[in-house]
Amino acid sequence: MTHVKEEPVRQRLLAEATRLFAERGFEGASVQEIVLAAGVTKGAMYHYFDSKDDLLHEIYARVLRMQMDRLAQIADGPGTVKQRLHRAAADVVETTTANLDDSKIFFRSMHLLAPATQKTVRAERRRYHERFRALVAEGQLAGVFSDKVPAELVVDYFFGSVHHLGSWFHADGPLTGAQVGKHFADLLLASLGAGDVDE
Repeated sequence: MTHVKEEPVRQRLLAEATRLFAERGFEGASVQEIVLAAGVTKGAMYHYFDSKDDLLHEIYARVLRMQMDRLAQIADGPGTVKQRLHRAAADVVETTTANLDDSKIFFRSMHLLAPATQKTVRAERRRYHERFRALVAEGQLAGVFSDKVPAELVVDYFFGSVHHLGSWFHADGPLTGAQVGKHFADLLLASLGAGDVDE
């Protein structure tokens, strides 16, 4: 039962770390400032996180875990491969735009992480990309998608655009995250020669 009471402390630390990293950069925000802003002691922080590196990793990892869960549900769910890929593509854009600060902070600061942490993050992201690529490959094998371009390259090209969202997408802009997601998903299917998702 103690764990349930302590969970808000963890969330507060993550929220304040996210805010301070966004304002001052990863290097510009100290552990002392994070714990003061969260209203906890350093001891409390180190109960949940091993280091500032660990905090930064978790800011991104929690978004990636959520996206991985959603991708698994979509990929294993109902519908044609065309419908499932479209839903998966739209979803990763929508969830990225909904958690844009977390993604921006992470991609801006990833190179500052310890090599072992960077390796862990790359492996986590690779698992997501591989699951996504499996949908593309499934459609290619079934003849639903063109196989002129290797699935790996299609996925790398798509995620290059997704990872770039932080440089131009704004929540108060002309398009919502869901609208951008639909457009990106339509473009992905078009690039695979799959036509409209409802066909």
